[in-house]
Amino acid sequence: MPSSAFKLGAAPRLSDLEEVASGRRKTALGAAVLRAVASSRQVLEKAASSGRAVYGVNTGFGELASTRISPEKVAALQRNLVVSHACGVGEPLSEAEARGLLFLRLNELCRGFSGARPALARHLHRMLAAGIVPRVPSRGSVGASGDLAPQAHVALAAIGEGDVFFRGRRAPAARALSAAGLKPFALAAKEGLALLNGTQAMQSVGGLALRDALRVWRAAHLACAVSLDALTGTPDPFAAALQRLKPHPGQAESARLLRRLLAGSQIRRSHVENDPRVQDTYSLRCAPQVHGAVKDRLDDACRVVETEMRSATDNPLVIGQRVVSGGNFHGQALAFAFDGAALALTALANISERRSFQVTVGIAPRLKPFLARDPGLESGWMIPQYVAAALASENKALAHPASADSIPTSAGKEDFVSMGMGAALKFKAVTRNAAQVVAIELCAAAQAIGFHRPLRSGKGVERGLSVLRAKVKATRGDESVSERLETAAKMILAGEFDSCA
Repeated sequence: MPSSAFKLGAAPRLSDLEEVASGRRKTALGAAVLRAVASSRQVLEKAASSGRAVYGVNTGFGELASTRISPEKVAALQRNLVVSHACGVGEPLSEAEARGLLFLRLNELCRGFSGARPALARHLHRMLAAGIVPRVPSRGSVGASGDLAPQAHVALAAIGEGDVFFRGRRAPAARALSAAGLKPFALAAKEGLALLNGTQAMQSVGGLALRDALRVWRAAHLACAVSLDALTGTPDPFAAALQRLKPHPGQAESARLLRRLLAGSQIRRSHVENDPRVQDTYSLRCAPQVHGAVKDRLDDACRVVETEMRSATDNPLVIGQRVVSGGNFHGQALAFAFDGAALALTALANISERRSFQVTVGIAPRLKPFLARDPGLESGWMIPQYVAAALASENKALAHPASADSIPTSAGKEDFVSMGMGAALKFKAVTRNAAQVVAIELCAAAQAIGFHRPLRSGKGVERGLSVLRAKVKATRGDESVSERLETAAKMILAGEFDSCA
């Protein structure tokens, strides 16, 4: 548990998102933040009382923005907005993703640009603290006026409607609020819109997937190093002097990790003098160039998401003494970031699958075909490589960019949309597939290392194998390995191999 609560209104990092979304870290709502929120509200109320049209405050929404709403119907306008927009479909976001969405939306309100009342910030904070997690269907956002449909389900829970996850169960929102000592919130002018407008759903889904992707990236180095030693390959192409001649930061980091993992390998020393081979396959020799390029793309995506997390993505926004309508809710930057990250993880899975093929084909010194003890009678690790190939191929379809598409909505008012939420959901799927592909390589290569015993691999590799074998045992003849492969993937996503190098 982190030692201090996250102070709402601050600029979160991806690590903050993960810690709060997982429930490992609390949040704090300070008096200075509430004063800033109250000041913003005063500006908005002054603008609304002036008699001029203020979008979403005394007007309709989208193509209906030219319709004026009388003061006595302003509260009804906000409730109608929430219930009409809460029409998402499909499997719900995970509890961590939905909690992250609630946290990010609350944090943006606390930055004092949305014009909501302090009471709304306090209500959402109490929901978060009580463990009330809105049930948010995952499909329905085109990523233009923010994530309207998903975020409407958060607002729905706040007003005591719809369902939530509470104390380990799905429950009606009104019942969960009551159990936590809260009442359904009564929305005032602009507050429904303040909950719906923004990119927090795609931030949460894609941001948490990025944290997973970085763990997959680190684990891919362990898998690669195990494969290299299993195949009696050479680490010479990872030399620092060579890498400095192509100084991409990700490539340098990748080569450094591989050198650490393989340092002190007895397997390498056993064949270095008499090996007639001149070069290894690209999936081994070019690992720093490929893995490194993946890391650079993931780092770019992290920068974009963290920039978005500290942005004001509502509409309209209170800036100084003015209420300004604009387009900060548009998710194009996130869509590009997640599409790029998905393409990078697809490449990482592809190269990992190629190494699984090399390990299992059985042409390297000391290895038998498909790592079987009695090839022919036993199939060994033949089919796990098929599974890796299937997942890598699936990723190639998922890597088609969601951001390449746009479809007009709201009678053409919203005529160009980002599809950012679609990009985030696809990226999550690619990341999970990549974790499983890397897990298959790691398990197969670990099995192959057994053919070299009693020789030891590099110190980092041996640490990684020890972590793996604590939960995933080696096979002894033909066995079903489905559960073992899935366990290894879960270990990767949990970061259990992060400290091996």
